[in-house]
Amino acid sequence: MAAARPSESQPAPLDLPLKSAIARLANGVSPASLALAHLDWLMHLAVSPSKQAELASSALRKNLAFLQYLSQCAQGRGHEHCVEPRPDDKRFARPEWQAMPFGALAQGFLLTQQWWEEATHGVRGVSRHREDLAAFTVRQWLDMLSPSNVPWLNPQVLQKTAATGGANLAQGFANWWRDATAVAAHGKPRGVEAFRPGEGVALTPGRVVHRNRLIELIQYEPATRKVAKEPVLIVPSWIMKFYILDLTPEDSLVKYLVDQGHTVFMVSWRNPGAADRDLTLDDYLELGVLDAIEAVRAQCGHMPVHAAGYCLGGTLLAIAAAVLGARHEHVLKTVTLLAGQVDFEEPGELGLFIDESQIAFLEDLMAQPGYLDGRRMAGAFQLINSKDLVWSKLLHEYLMGAQTPMTAMRAWNADQTCMPARMHSEYLRRLYLDNALAEGGYTVRGKPVSLHAIRVPLFVVATERDHVAPWPSVFKVLRLVDAPVRFVLASGGHNVGIVSPPAGPAAHPGASYRWADHTASEAPEDTAAWLAASRQEPGSWWTAWEGWLRAHGSGEIAARKVPQVRFEGKVVPAPGTHVFED
Repeated sequence: MAAARPSESQPAPLDLPLKSAIARLANGVSPASLALAHLDWLMHLAVSPSKQAELASSALRKNLAFLQYLSQCAQGRGHEHCVEPRPDDKRFARPEWQAMPFGALAQGFLLTQQWWEEATHGVRGVSRHREDLAAFTVRQWLDMLSPSNVPWLNPQVLQKTAATGGANLAQGFANWWRDATAVAAHGKPRGVEAFRPGEGVALTPGRVVHRNRLIELIQYEPATRKVAKEPVLIVPSWIMKFYILDLTPEDSLVKYLVDQGHTVFMVSWRNPGAADRDLTLDDYLELGVLDAIEAVRAQCGHMPVHAAGYCLGGTLLAIAAAVLGARHEHVLKTVTLLAGQVDFEEPGELGLFIDESQIAFLEDLMAQPGYLDGRRMAGAFQLINSKDLVWSKLLHEYLMGAQTPMTAMRAWNADQTCMPARMHSEYLRRLYLDNALAEGGYTVRGKPVSLHAIRVPLFVVATERDHVAPWPSVFKVLRLVDAPVRFVLASGGHNVGIVSPPAGPAAHPGASYRWADHTASEAPEDTAAWLAASRQEPGSWWTAWEGWLRAHGSGEIAARKVPQVRFEGKVVPAPGTHVFED
């Protein structure tokens, strides 16, 4: 057996106390990775006089444009902005930001931000990853220093403070103190108690019908007299609690499928602890997907299964489908991937946190407890979308003194999960860093896996504003499987785009999706060409998926009763027991 590279070996015991302490202080982000990225950028910029001249020229043009803007404002003449924010940047959209001097503050900040964007990109010799990481960290600092975050520079805060006599700041401090003490005590955010699984969310009736050391399998009670012959198995990601797909009755994908006459099963992952440190990615495949498929078939007369996977659950399901295809085991009727990538060459901004230094840093962090605390992963997601998840909260709750009402989605997002050390290291290295699945180097128990072995029809959903699984990355599955694919691009982001009920109070106004069908390996490589050829439909993609499942089914049978399987002498109702593990 070949020796492991140093970065793949076990952390040295002598190093662990220091590295673990640094990792906790840095919230799991490698300082070495950040430092190397900025050093790479600075050193190459220092020996690039042409880039320096270009940036100096840009700074001069921006300053002249800004001075002209100030001059027009001072003369009381109509004036045009010298720079416009990005479409998704709403910090300066309110009318208060158009009046002087606040308009000047906003324009100056946006020009500065634009210049730094130019400065951190296009420096010859800097690796793509380090360029993106340097640009990302500079953007984080600029976002932190935005005038919208400074009480005495933000006109909305000043007006609120004057109107309330400063009560907004007092309430904002109380809000901050409440959140700070909750974080220090590892507590839950205010209001999540109203959304406890089985009480406020995860209310679809059912029972646990199968259990192993890693999962519980829930079968839901039928809501119709007849059901489709083929059952539906849903595999969520192990980095989330399953009830994202069974929130309130108004926005539950599970309830929608049950109401449409499907027999639905759901995998609920166990939240791992120190004893699970050596669970592998192969264990997750075998115990989490393959064993669940067999259990579903045993409950349903060995019918083939419509299998669906969300996020990394979709990635794992694609691996399982490839393994089963290579074995010529015809147990799957169709495969559905919901925001699930199989090619990780361009994983979006999440890839900024994945390189040798970062993974080694996380391995050091996981070495002592045996798992990665879900709060570390949550922190990475907050950094990726900091304008919405961090700075908008600073303004709304801490400066304006408002209280954001808790929702089912926000409560679910706070219900974090852990990841076993070995499995987490394997999937970061094998899937993200090496991109082994797409490039033909992925193995299961030593045997190679090829996605071309997938021959059953696929329904693939991506979302337009996905920070976790960008849709051009999800799109690449079309060139990696030898199967017919319906590709759907839904409006929304990674969670809201998937949880998109077609009707009722939880339906998203303006929701839409684009779609196109493709025969095996004949999809366009260019996403722009796909967009031009696709069809756009208003509303939720749920209805299209349910119709597609029907079209790929083989009729109906009498509704299946959910068996009363006993575990330690007890029948376990949905949502099971794993969902309550912290």
